[in-house]
Amino acid sequence: MTNPTSSSTTAPTRRATLDDIIERCPDYPLERQRLYRDQGCWIDETFGAMLRRLSAEHGPREALVEGNLRLSYTELDQRVDGLARGLRRLGIERGDRVVIQLPNRHEFVVACFALFRLGALPVFALPAHRRFEVEHFCRAATAKALLICDKDAGFDYRAMARDVRLTVPTLKQVIVCGEAQEFTAFDDLLEHEGEPVEDVPSAHDLAFFQLSGGTTGVPKLIPRRHDDYHYSLRESNRACAVTLDTVYLVALPIAHNFPMSSPGFLGVLLGGGRLVIAPRPSPDECFALIERERVTMTSLVPPLAMLWLDSAPHAQADLSSLDILQVGGAKLVSEAARRVAPALGCRLQQVFGMAEGLVNYTGLDDPIELINTTQGQPMSELDEVLVVDDDDQPIPPGGVGHLITRGPYTIPGYFVAPAEGDEPEGAHNQRAFTHDGFYRTGDRVQMTPDGYLIVEGRDKDQINRGGEKVAAEEVENQLLAHDNVHDVAVVAMPDPYLGERVCAFVVPRGETPKPMVLARFLRDRGLAHYKVPERFEFLEAFPQTGVGKISKKALRQTLKAHWFASEPAAGE
Repeated sequence: MTNPTSSSTTAPTRRATLDDIIERCPDYPLERQRLYRDQGCWIDETFGAMLRRLSAEHGPREALVEGNLRLSYTELDQRVDGLARGLRRLGIERGDRVVIQLPNRHEFVVACFALFRLGALPVFALPAHRRFEVEHFCRAATAKALLICDKDAGFDYRAMARDVRLTVPTLKQVIVCGEAQEFTAFDDLLEHEGEPVEDVPSAHDLAFFQLSGGTTGVPKLIPRRHDDYHYSLRESNRACAVTLDTVYLVALPIAHNFPMSSPGFLGVLLGGGRLVIAPRPSPDECFALIERERVTMTSLVPPLAMLWLDSAPHAQADLSSLDILQVGGAKLVSEAARRVAPALGCRLQQVFGMAEGLVNYTGLDDPIELINTTQGQPMSELDEVLVVDDDDQPIPPGGVGHLITRGPYTIPGYFVAPAEGDEPEGAHNQRAFTHDGFYRTGDRVQMTPDGYLIVEGRDKDQINRGGEKVAAEEVENQLLAHDNVHDVAVVAMPDPYLGERVCAFVVPRGETPKPMVLARFLRDRGLAHYKVPERFEFLEAFPQTGVGKISKKALRQTLKAHWFASEPAAGE
């Protein structure tokens, strides 16, 4: 394998060719490629061709709404062609990597399809990423261009882009949604006259790069192909009953896999529905859009879902059109799940998936208790899902173990970035995948006899208290039953004697409860003594990752830096 000179401080000066990039993206074994084609999973349609077909089928139907902007399928397709022509004039060609870092706005959708059509490869950064991460993405992908907005949520992306361009020699273009100044303005690239742009890639070509969750380090690049991702959209649409009447509110950051494909904006467009783009996921803004656009479906992560649940009783907006609230990205514990229907008047669909592939859904017609207490079952009959012990041996249903998986839309490997530091190239893939191609998700789960998964936590969420194992989410679920607990995150607290103790970070609801009261509450509910947190810390809000998940990494760092050396707050 080629090994371009690179280090944590030196960016490559040569932009990798498409062949270089392809070589660094593991492909499915040939026998599995044949299987997935023979089974009808992979069909010969790229995303650029998909939009062209949808334009022909649904022409005047509304495809996208953002603020006062309304685009039909035909208008969206034409705008995509206009941007593709402008990008081609700028020098963007097949195989070029373009890092996209935009908040929720229509330009994101237009840019995606324009790059798809050219055969260029978007790299999806989140709005919350900053210079360190964006520089890493640009360097690892040897990106040719960066697409940003000028400012959002008080952050100056233009200033960040200036700094990144100085450190990444391959970055030749910065495109900005706003005034051009020293960069290129997005609107100036829209060429409204010209021939339709021919779709360049083939269906098994690389389509884009997503990012790993980033809760344990710098996100890794996840290569996705047109055919495997297209299949995931079709299966998601089936599981989520997407129709021409679906009106999907994009509330989460649009670049994240969940609102992109489960069914997300790509799936809803594939199904002929309508997208409504919310600038932010706040209840006030989203409730107003639900009423105005008669939204039928949206997706949230658990912290936002709980915020919506608390806000709904006081909402002035009419939410009666909302039929399905999907919650995923992290586990929604059962105590919170049971609040959805009474508070919002809609159906809950739990979604447990990952940008690397596997997606699980609870069925829309499943028994309510199954929806409230499990995270669904794999959406494809060809998903191979195993729960294994530490030696990769299968565990019978009901036992808790490590989740591993492979299938027609689960990647066979991460992008192999040039080596940095002491770790050899490809070392992460050797850890993350078994010898026979199963992806180690890092989740601890149990599987019911019917094939539904119950997420017990991440491998790193298991606290080892003197040899006694404590699943953080079990304790979180119990604490959420307390009237004065709005949200909770349980993490390991370093201890020189036991190795680790249990610490609970709590966002109160109403009056802040006393630590001893919460500890007694847990013991009264029958929780084992060693599982009861020995420290409670109270916060107004949790630190979050770029997509809105609770950042337990940040909580652990805060705990280590400030609190772990002091006496436990709850007592024993």
